Amino acid sequence: MTRIRPLAAAFALVAAALTAGLAGAPARAQSALQDVLSSGVLKVGTTGDWNPMTMKDVATNSYTGYDIDVMNALAADLGVTVEFVPTDWKTLVNGIAAGNYQITGSASISPARAKAAGFSQSYFSLATVPLINRKDAERFHDWADLDKPDVTVAATLGTTQEKQVKEFFPNAKHAIVEAPARDFQEVLSGRAQAHITSNVEANKLVAQYPELMIVPVSAPRARTPVAMLLPQADQVWINYVNSWITLKSEAGFFDELAVKWQLSN
Repeated sequence: MTRIRPLAAAFALVAAALTAGLAGAPARAQSALQDVLSSGVLKVGTTGDWNPMTMKDVATNSYTGYDIDVMNALAADLGVTVEFVPTDWKTLVNGIAAGNYQITGSASISPARAKAAGFSQSYFSLATVPLINRKDAERFHDWADLDKPDVTVAATLGTTQEKQVKEFFPNAKHAIVEAPARDFQEVLSGRAQAHITSNVEANKLVAQYPELMIVPVSAPRARTPVAMLLPQADQVWINYVNSWITLKSEAGFFDELAVKWQLSN
């Protein structure tokens, strides 16, 4: 008996240590998929300033656009409602990392963003083009015409174009504006001679502002896939969204939206 008691005491100590260790271990974080399903709400970060992808009507505090249709369809298939969370380009990734929303609308895939957030698979691609005021049509014909010390090229803070403007035009001046201001407004006001944006937005801007025109460059630059931003470590949620994109692509959903919103790719 005297030998059994020390053994029993030893097993008790080991069991206590194991129990304490398990209690102290961090629990596996619940996937955003479970959060969405249990709350009944899909929170979507969107900027509301990218025609035709996401456009905010300030008067009604509502959104329209390609991305908005995508997110409404995703929420419907999940059986939940959608809540659009206002954000801007410079904080888009931070909002995902902080849990302010579980997903974003379309964002250009970039190594910088991938350092802090995950991406869904891509369902569309963009290319970058420059826009100018029509009165300068004889001055600017291709990319090289803009890369000069007496030219100011604008971009919006936090966008892919912010990096591109410095890469494409190392000899020009750069005007980086912060939302809610936009780069094209710099051209309209005469504070910049050009700005760069996606071909998708460029086509909408020249239709909305007849004084703007796309520079007839030899070819667009930086063809870039777009995707949804998601929490980086949440593979369950990423897998679900990727499966949804695959099914919707096979059904022609994204092709139909491209026609509806007159996307030029």
